[in-house]
Amino acid sequence: MDKIEAILNYSHRLYQFGFLAATDGNVSARDEEGNIIITRSGVCKGDLKKEDLLVTDLQGRLLRGSGKLSTETLMHLTIYENRPDINAVVHAHPVSVNAAVLSGTDLDKPYFPEVILTLGRIPVCRYATPSTPDLSKSLMPYIEYASVFLLENHGAVATGKNVKEAYFRMERLEHYARTILAASVGGRWHKTLPPDKLRELYEISGSTYGITLHPKNKYA
Repeated sequence: MDKIEAILNYSHRLYQFGFLAATDGNVSARDEEGNIIITRSGVCKGDLKKEDLLVTDLQGRLLRGSGKLSTETLMHLTIYENRPDINAVVHAHPVSVNAAVLSGTDLDKPYFPEVILTLGRIPVCRYATPSTPDLSKSLMPYIEYASVFLLENHGAVATGKNVKEAYFRMERLEHYARTILAASVGGRWHKTLPPDKLRELYEISGSTYGITLHPKNKYA
């Protein structure tokens, strides 16, 4: 699946599974020339077509396509500029993730091995007005290591080496948030993995799962 097909396919999934409403959200990928393919502004991701994709350089100059650039293009470009290992970015408004952040439910806890290894630490970025440079600045304390970002009062961002990985990180993040919210009914305490089990998990992460996390993306 090439990058354009991937953006179309996973944008449709985002809408199909309720991670987005109306014309919300945006998806992008870095192409072979180092430019960025991104969904244009004002289009429903469930209806996204090839002609709804624009190409910009890393300075945000429109190179190909017609239509208005997403107001959150700068956020995507900031991620690409600071993380050469990232080749795809998905921004969505998943309901359970938003509900968790709004209610003050802490998702940055070591509950599930698969979440620990595929998402790592889950930072909450301070609220910033969409479309402004402050939105990009809100990611900067975590840009060095995070694979997902929670945007206070705004949604979430997931990244990956390709669009598929970024999408599945978003899907896993939403499933995780839904599980934690369900476990919170009745005010019960959640049981996290103890430090010795975390160390054991990290020790086998490379050999067993083929996953290497940035040191700052690990729980102590």
